[in-house]
Amino acid sequence: MNRRSFSKMALAGAAVAPLMAKAAKKMPNILFAIADDWGAHAGAYGDKVVKTPTFDRLAKEGILFEHAYISSPSCAPSRAAILTGQWHWRLDEAANLYGPIPVKNPVYPDLLEAAGYCVGYTRKGWAPGNLGERSRNPAGDQFKNFAEFLEKRPKDKPFCFWFGSIDPHRPYTKDSGAQDGIPLDKIDVPGCFPDVPEVRGDVADYYFEVQRFDRETGEHIEQIRALGELDNTIVVMTSDHGMPFPRCKSNVYDDGAHVPLAIHWPGHYEGGHRITDYVSSTDYAPTFLESAGLPIPGIMTGRSLVPQLTAGKSGRIQKSRSHILFGKERHCPAQAAPDSGGYPCRAIRTDGFLLVRNFSTDRWPAGTEDFKNAFFPGAWFGDCDNGPTKTYMVENRDKDAEHRRLFDLSFAKRPEYELFDVRKDPDEQINLAANPEFADVLKKLAKQLNDELEATGDPRVVGGGEKFDAYEYTGGSPLHPSIPPKKRKPKGKGKKK
Repeated sequence: MNRRSFSKMALAGAAVAPLMAKAAKKMPNILFAIADDWGAHAGAYGDKVVKTPTFDRLAKEGILFEHAYISSPSCAPSRAAILTGQWHWRLDEAANLYGPIPVKNPVYPDLLEAAGYCVGYTRKGWAPGNLGERSRNPAGDQFKNFAEFLEKRPKDKPFCFWFGSIDPHRPYTKDSGAQDGIPLDKIDVPGCFPDVPEVRGDVADYYFEVQRFDRETGEHIEQIRALGELDNTIVVMTSDHGMPFPRCKSNVYDDGAHVPLAIHWPGHYEGGHRITDYVSSTDYAPTFLESAGLPIPGIMTGRSLVPQLTAGKSGRIQKSRSHILFGKERHCPAQAAPDSGGYPCRAIRTDGFLLVRNFSTDRWPAGTEDFKNAFFPGAWFGDCDNGPTKTYMVENRDKDAEHRRLFDLSFAKRPEYELFDVRKDPDEQINLAANPEFADVLKKLAKQLNDELEATGDPRVVGGGEKFDAYEYTGGSPLHPSIPPKKRKPKGKGKKK
């Protein structure tokens, strides 16, 4: 990978115009349905409890991706990477939660709009954060719902619509899952949580909202079918990162970085295939542009998924997609004052291993417990959303050795390198980085990770990464239960003192 290849300026709308006549007859509609905090929990992936008939049908009739990963397990940075087709660490302040996307980085809705598309979104587009110098949300114009968008769309224009559900983001209505008939005793509790009723009930409530997102996406698809336009509509169903539980969201383990992904375009791609290529959320933008017959700006680091969609077979389609990169910058300023930094880390995932590099091992990965002295007043393990599972794990950490082990996996400090054998240890809990038997694997993957990050111009590798810790933060934080949940201002404007 040549770093220069990632520094080309985006093509302007004028450069797109000459292609409009050629592409006009083939330009597909695009429905991008993105959940808020949905991990890879769906019937198509083998989950026997959660009911996801819409996703499962898209997977059966379209293309199911088994190794889809986000760029960052944090809402706004993940969405910024999707919209720009670039890894979040290339987006300056947009690498952080609440950081606006600099206007120098083109977003695919703008490029499609310049080529004749009608673009829009409902509910959660790019968020949370301020728009900065942009005049509208990067996802497009906002509409009350999909029906309003379709009603106002000129009939002769293809559309690109972003359905940004707020499910299954916390908070949840307690016992909503059980009351809806989700069998708590059948839930396969993730290995990083204690298997207790409090956790099972919390997962069921999460499932309840996953099912609501699935149902609403199905309703959007039926609206398109009623218009007779489904055969010329690309439907993408995915998430911005994993479930909002300890060691999941805001973490680069599979429970935080691995997401569901199904893509469906009736009559254009042969469906029913399961792809094992490693794909990134940065790949959506170039996929949409290529499918519309438009050029892909050289600044985009993502790669079009058209080869995977048109392969007509399952398995590994491109040998070069044998691994994937992802990482994290600041989610919340969750450390003790005066440290305004996040928990910077990068990772590389292959068929056999996950290697994580933590750049600030002196910091707490889930944030400080000392809420009275936190940089953000009242922040309590601020990089982990509040909820029954978090509360149970914190309050019962000393119950026995197993509770302490699981607590430490989520909340204790971590070494610079973590290496997991994902085939023998799918829950990614046994760090092999210090094991002499895996020294060669560690060395090889560490070099590969460093080299590829350097090629992308990652500031954490080429220099200047401290800027991510200094950007202003305008959001909130999970607060200690003793503090009323109201907006508080941090001790400073995002700069270390």
